[in-house]
Amino acid sequence: MSLKVKWALGTAIGALLIFALLTFVLFQSFTSDLLKREQTSVNQSLVSVERRLSDSRADELTSSHVRSLVRYSDGLADKSTDDQSAKGIINGLSISDLSIAVYNLNGKLVFSTDHAPSTDKIVDHKKIQTVKKGSHKNIVGTMPVTSSRSDHPKIGYVRVTSSLTGYYQVTHRLFLISVLVLVLVVIASGLLGYVLSYFLLRPIDEIHDTLTAIRDDPTDNQRVPKMHRRDELSDLGEMFNEMLDRMQRYIEQQSQFVEDVSHELRTPVAIIQGHMEMLNRWGKDDPKVLSESLDASLKETKRMQDLVQEMLDLSRAEQVEINFRDEKTDVGEVVHQVFNNFQMIHPDFAFTLDDDLKEPTVAKIYRDHLEQILIILCDNAVKYSTERKEIHLSLSRNLNQVEIGVQDFGEGISQDNMDKVFNRFYRVDKARSRKKGGNGLGLSIAKRLIEGYRGSIALESSAGYGSLFKVTFPVIQENIKSLDD
Repeated sequence: MSLKVKWALGTAIGALLIFALLTFVLFQSFTSDLLKREQTSVNQSLVSVERRLSDSRADELTSSHVRSLVRYSDGLADKSTDDQSAKGIINGLSISDLSIAVYNLNGKLVFSTDHAPSTDKIVDHKKIQTVKKGSHKNIVGTMPVTSSRSDHPKIGYVRVTSSLTGYYQVTHRLFLISVLVLVLVVIASGLLGYVLSYFLLRPIDEIHDTLTAIRDDPTDNQRVPKMHRRDELSDLGEMFNEMLDRMQRYIEQQSQFVEDVSHELRTPVAIIQGHMEMLNRWGKDDPKVLSESLDASLKETKRMQDLVQEMLDLSRAEQVEINFRDEKTDVGEVVHQVFNNFQMIHPDFAFTLDDDLKEPTVAKIYRDHLEQILIILCDNAVKYSTERKEIHLSLSRNLNQVEIGVQDFGEGISQDNMDKVFNRFYRVDKARSRKKGGNGLGLSIAKRLIEGYRGSIALESSAGYGSLFKVTFPVIQENIKSLDD
């Protein structure tokens, strides 16, 4: 079952439940109010008929006497409004839902507008109740008839019965209308839900088509079309495109990585193989050739060892979020340490440090990794400063970040190469870089480490004027003394 159909069914069922509950409440409220009106009507009719019959001068109601009172109408012109109402009710009983029955003191029926049975139930006060008759209900009102003109105050009983025919007709029509409206609401809500899901979930179909294309060919450039709306699915489409772009970059980088590693390893392996073959053929008998071949082979072996180590460092740099997420380091302390070490290692260089930190500043980073990042940046600065041997380090902080700057005044990097210097095995000048050592993995390792700790690195450079690397890390708002606890 597709998501559109599920959405339509869910909308229809939800509308059914909500509307059914609302209809039930309204139906019960309306029928209850209608039933109360019927009870009020029975009560008013009962009182009016009782008043009309109370005009009797007899000690007990008889059939002939009641019939004369019921048929009497000329003397009602000067009666009260209630008596006129009584006349109207009695005259209209034959065409209404109400029926009247009059009983004497013994419970014998003396008058009825309908076929009413005799009753032994005698009441001393007015009583209105609902009586079930078959599958329907009737409202029955009973009260004694008293006479102010007789020595006996109680002269009989009167019963008014409402068959609720009009009530059941109204409720039946109301029920049919409610069912019809409920069916229409369910159908309309289902169709509306399906139409809405078709338009609102269309990006999911586009994402599905894109996924299918990428599954068949991971290098396919198909992307989710841009959606001109701002909602969760639009954001999902953009994030999905970004993920595909990143995945494709990883595929390209992986392919380039394999090519670069094979190329980097091919040369030292070929050199070592050449020297070994030469020694195997004739060079082992010549001490000078033997010594040169061994020295060259050891250098190439050391170079391969460094390459393998840098590749391991790069692999570890991609997992710092998992293995070192709880580490904390005083940034200023590590920068001063690296600064002093490089001053000692390179006495021919002029190192300067501008420290604007007024207090210990803690960042969420493993100490050895921060030191490794600074060593990579300072090594590059020394390596490419051939004429003006001057390195400038800086430390500063804003509200929630600490910034480390490493600046050299050497060869610099052109604008075309600035975006590529952080790629694996990339060298600005491959020939000169190979002579200076390194495999082109240092900056890539540094960037991976920095991004793993939620930091950032930026480069400002110009060919012939040197380069400035700026590294920023989020600051932890806590006292440095907590590191010693």
